[in-house]
Amino acid sequence: MNTLDIVVLFGTLLAIVSYGVYKTRGYNNIQGYLLGNNSMSWGTIGLSVMATQASAITFISTPGQGYESGMGFVQNYFGLPIALIIVSAVFIPIFYKLKVYTAYEYLESRFDLKTRMLGAFLFLIQRGLAAGITIYAPAIILSSILEWDLTMTILITGGLVIVYTVSGGTKAVSITQKQQMTVIMIGMFVTFGIIMAYITDYISFSGALNIAGSLDKLNAVDVDFNMEKRYTIWSGLTGGLFLALSYFGTDQSQVQRYLGGKNITESRMGLMFNAVLKIPMQFFILFTGVMVYIFFMFYTPPVHFKDASVKQIQGSAYEQEYAMLDAQYAEATSERKQAALAYAENPTELGAAKMKAADDQSIAIREEVKELLLKVDPDIETKDADYVFLTFILNYLPHGLIGLLIAVIFSAAMSSSSSEINSLSSTTTVDIYTRLLKKEGATNDVFISKGLTLLWGAIAISFAILAKNSENLIEAVNIVGSVFYGTILGIFLVAFFLKSVKGNAVFWAAVIAQTTVIVFHFMTVYEVISLGYLWYNAIGCLVTMILSIFFQLFKK
Repeated sequence: MNTLDIVVLFGTLLAIVSYGVYKTRGYNNIQGYLLGNNSMSWGTIGLSVMATQASAITFISTPGQGYESGMGFVQNYFGLPIALIIVSAVFIPIFYKLKVYTAYEYLESRFDLKTRMLGAFLFLIQRGLAAGITIYAPAIILSSILEWDLTMTILITGGLVIVYTVSGGTKAVSITQKQQMTVIMIGMFVTFGIIMAYITDYISFSGALNIAGSLDKLNAVDVDFNMEKRYTIWSGLTGGLFLALSYFGTDQSQVQRYLGGKNITESRMGLMFNAVLKIPMQFFILFTGVMVYIFFMFYTPPVHFKDASVKQIQGSAYEQEYAMLDAQYAEATSERKQAALAYAENPTELGAAKMKAADDQSIAIREEVKELLLKVDPDIETKDADYVFLTFILNYLPHGLIGLLIAVIFSAAMSSSSSEINSLSSTTTVDIYTRLLKKEGATNDVFISKGLTLLWGAIAISFAILAKNSENLIEAVNIVGSVFYGTILGIFLVAFFLKSVKGNAVFWAAVIAQTTVIVFHFMTVYEVISLGYLWYNAIGCLVTMILSIFFQLFKK
């Protein structure tokens, strides 16, 4: 990055933050601070809902996911449109009728206080952890590539978020997210155009598609019934449905986005906006990652995309071995390039087999390098998929646009983090402070809510500083959500549809269901069983509902 990039980066971020603070100055009541005085249109709601879900992880890790594994991850979202229709038909009218600030207020009116506290508590745990990941994800990568101090990068991202979230509450979050999504989508479309311009110097777009298809990068639908697979059409339509239903229907970070609408119709239209556009957006981002893979078949990629890890080899006893592997990789990628050019010109089965063999050889060498890195330091991070897209941005985009794309990543981090911190503050204010701690006659709700926003911002930053990178980040944040979402959704579905079930039954059913999911997760982590994490959502929900019925029937 040069001076122009730095100016574009910070100019973009400061402009967005300043605009959000200016447009929402002066809120002095809890209705305005938490719900934006119910003044938001469906367009603002739709973009805010999309921006809340589309964190920096989406624009860093999803292209990396496409680069490594192809289009299969898009199946994760197949249940989303169905979930949004259900939320619009069932959840929104109930929330509006009761005039709630948070989703968990409803649980007390339907069940009892302890069930409301359980729902709020589960939300605060999972969303608090997710907020830390949302800030940490871009910070760890950007600090590595830009050679900034990690703690400083986390503090910059979190600090900017706290400024406008504390200042303007829900409406500040939603208004800034409109600007952030505009910057994000412009940056992504321009980048995709540049990728294609590079690729078409060698082959046509149809040729690029043929190559990607031959390498199994375009398989967007897997109909295999194997439950060990993370992404199939069945896990997407079932586990993905439960995940989306819980996220959009019971997660306060999303509920608060559409509760600020002018009326039920505006809120529903905002969700339908996402029902139509979310899958195409994720498809496009994954497809961008696939095209980056094709790009690096013609332009020599690094053998490992995280420079900070590679630098640890320099000066070590393994430096010479690494140099040999690097040379072998350059030769393998050169052979792959020639095989790809030959296949693009004459797409035969033999040509596809040669290209696939050359590609497998280059992948094998990359794995050897990862093993070598672990010899240097057993605790080193060897996963480098999250660095693929940023490597392309920094090495192949013109200056100015580099700054804009880095601003895209920061903007996405800010948009998602602000929603999470705002919702954590709202839930703590309404469900804990106002319900349990507020003294009679006290009128300082806005002050308390702003203080809690600042507190949760600090907690999220602390989680980010303490975070450890364990997986591809887009998966990590979904795993955290999946562990808790199913149980929360089960509580709400019992509330909506099983009118005979009372508070004690659903409370203990939810406690057992949550414990069951956590046990399954750790059994999967330690390879006692093999279970795709999307199934956690279905398991938590169904166990909660079934045990609720059982406990109510045999309550005596």
